[in-house]
Amino acid sequence: MWFFRRKGPSGFSSSSTAEEVTDGIDGTGLTAIVTGASNGIGSETARVLALRGVHVIMGVRNLEAGRNVTETIVKENPSAKIDAMELDLSSTASVRKFASDYQSSGFPLNILINNAGIMATPFGLSKDNIELQFATNHVGHFLLTNLLLENMKKTAAESKKEGRIVNVSSEAHRYTYPEGIRFDGINDESRYNKMQAYGQSKLSNVLHANELTRRFKEEGLNITANSLHPGIIATNLFRHLNYGNVVESVWQPILRLSLRIGIVNTVGKLMFKNVQQGAATTCYVALHPQVKGVSGEYFLNSNLHKASQHGQDVDLAKKLWDFTTNLLK
Repeated sequence: MWFFRRKGPSGFSSSSTAEEVTDGIDGTGLTAIVTGASNGIGSETARVLALRGVHVIMGVRNLEAGRNVTETIVKENPSAKIDAMELDLSSTASVRKFASDYQSSGFPLNILINNAGIMATPFGLSKDNIELQFATNHVGHFLLTNLLLENMKKTAAESKKEGRIVNVSSEAHRYTYPEGIRFDGINDESRYNKMQAYGQSKLSNVLHANELTRRFKEEGLNITANSLHPGIIATNLFRHLNYGNVVESVWQPILRLSLRIGIVNTVGKLMFKNVQQGAATTCYVALHPQVKGVSGEYFLNSNLHKASQHGQDVDLAKKLWDFTTNLLK
């Protein structure tokens, strides 16, 4: 229906693809990291960035799967510059090793796309004894970003090109615990709700980008940080129930109802995105000239959108920063 595809101020809509939003953009000379790039919108993001000339380093938990993706991309685009490096966001040891190896490689860093995630998992703790969704979706990316910041600062200063940090969040950030972030019960299994815990981790992605923005402005850095909702992806809806950024928990009742009455295909065509559309907003925020100088914002369908009240809370963002920093000590 027309209102699902109506273009916003950017000239793009929910039906725009990653290739369309980056059409004509030359990313030659830029280097980007994309976490969780071995499948779904992560692999499509990596493919399209490489298509535009960006050197892409894929941070992947399964190195063999990552190498398969790189081979597929290079087969389609022989000039693509793309590498895969092992990265498990649920393990701070893995994050530190990735960052150390990356620094040793001598690669610059223009763009960091924090895309990887898990969704609505049963209660569990990471190797560092942090609730698994919070650890993977937020803490791992928080640490990775901090460890790579000096590289980004140096790259931005030497290249005279704006650095960009892109946090792939979700509209599920609106459906968190009542207090936003449950600081006093992150690891409390008795109070754990897998959907709200997912929302909490996605809210953390938004707040992380906002607090980075505040700090960058104080330092006068030529680096931006934004967050976004990629959309609800129509491909393999139920098979990917536990993979972040693929199916949003708030839509599960609608999906189940649609299946029962036999209209999921019709509804899907109207409301859900394919992978090419799902990667569009990420690629737009990472590469498009319209986003130059824009920071601390939340995007939906390649257009500016308002985050939740919690997502705009400056004090909550500062508190989350301090809380996460202490967790990592």
